[in-house]
Amino acid sequence: MLAPRLRARQSPDRWAHTCTAGPPATRRRRESGDWPAGLASVHTGEVTTPALRWLDPPAGPAVELLDQTRLPAEEVVVTCAGVPALIAAIQRLAIRGAPMLGVAGAFGVALAAARGEDVARAAADLAAARPTAVNLAWGVQRGYRAWQQAAAGPQNRAGRHDRGGRQEPAGRQDRARPQVPGAQRAADAALAQAREIAADDARASAAMAAAGLALVPAQARILTHCNTGALVSAGEGTAFAVILAAHRAGRLARLWVDETRPLLQGARLTAWEAQRAGLPHAVLADGAAGSLMAAGQVDLVIIGADRIAADGSVANKVGSYSLAVLARHHGVPFVVAAPVSTIDPATPGGAAITVEQRPAGEVTSLAGRPVAPAGSPAYNPAFDVTPPELITALVTERGVTRPVNAAALRALAGGRDGAEGPLKAVHMELWGA
Repeated sequence: MLAPRLRARQSPDRWAHTCTAGPPATRRRRESGDWPAGLASVHTGEVTTPALRWLDPPAGPAVELLDQTRLPAEEVVVTCAGVPALIAAIQRLAIRGAPMLGVAGAFGVALAAARGEDVARAAADLAAARPTAVNLAWGVQRGYRAWQQAAAGPQNRAGRHDRGGRQEPAGRQDRARPQVPGAQRAADAALAQAREIAADDARASAAMAAAGLALVPAQARILTHCNTGALVSAGEGTAFAVILAAHRAGRLARLWVDETRPLLQGARLTAWEAQRAGLPHAVLADGAAGSLMAAGQVDLVIIGADRIAADGSVANKVGSYSLAVLARHHGVPFVVAAPVSTIDPATPGGAAITVEQRPAGEVTSLAGRPVAPAGSPAYNPAFDVTPPELITALVTERGVTRPVNAAALRALAGGRDGAEGPLKAVHMELWGA
């Protein structure tokens, strides 16, 4: 297994120290072409470290990541020279967030192809790295499909056959073999597809921000959960992109940031991004959200999503369902922002969503220090599921959908794999209509 290489820095202008030896590219400041067109850096304030970057030879092929587990104390860049290292980074949450996992999955396929590895096996391993976030498997599938079609060649894309004229099983067709004709073409196709996914996600982020702004009243006090900014997207994020748009339009009075236990993605990451963007914000304990709503201090709740089932049920960071129940009780609009790629038509409802269970130590310790008696068991689901009847509106790159139900989701999910042609019309009931 190829271990990831780490480098850390404390300022945006130069590396402060080396964790282990890394390629020369990790010592550079940003140069033109360092990351794919459309892939955003963490660009709030003076910070310009990309959440993900592809490295070409001689530094690569490799995928470079900003290690989100080390924020906000320091910016550490992880260089994944192989798919096992990338999978390890995904599983320990060095890179996270549904849209960015889709981007990472596609670049993982490109990495396996560029290294002449077993692309089918790499794709299967990548897709299984985290079970709940549907974008990961979706991005892997798109990257793999591009590689597979290019590897087959224009004359054989319907499938190869053995000497007896029988079509080879898909698993046998799909194995990457070093030194075979067309291998470079196939690797290039996978990389191009990954870059296209990143560019599409950046455009989707901008479109969500524009559409979601219509839901934000003047002088809004917005509550958000977990982290949904540029760290999780090739653009400015999902829910956080809407919040940024509201701030720029002069509509944001206060951003309430749930700390988001147990890994504190709100306190560590969302507050970090909000501070650098100059947003008026405050961090609160997750358990304080109810009293804040009861005091009339919240005008809107907006979150992201890791998977949206066919009926409109939303899997998101654990604690989201509780917020939805509180918001309904207090008459506060509860909005979900996510790209269409997060909709999974193959999952019929919330009960069918596989919820990832994380290690007990994430709950029984804090910042690496035990807080519970040794050996204490823990219940640590990474996500929970909010039923569609608690969701006021869904914001995607195709507009604002309300109510959120199976019919609306069927329309939104049409063409989610990036098919060419105009987007299907979606029935939309705009806020206040």
